[in-house]
Amino acid sequence: MNIYVGNLPFSSTSADLEDLFGQYGQVDSAAVISDRETGRSRGFGFVEMASDDEARRAIEELDGSDLDGRNLKVNEARPRR
Repeated sequence: MNIYVGNLPFSSTSADLEDLFGQYGQVDSAAVISDRETGRSRGFGFVEMASDDEARRAIEELDGSDLDGRNLKVNEARPRR
């Protein structure tokens, strides 16, 4: 399942996301999206988890949780249009 993670602290890295979601199960990939011109984090990212059950548990437990003073927005990612 592909998971959207929003309102990330700008200091967050892909490794931070992988560590955070790894507490809930196997993480296939994790990426913080950065601005093409500046290379600075855009404050959101995506995590791909192998198990839908583990992904749903991570979404339930992490949505609204605090990470470095910011409340995360975590939900199932919508397909690109």
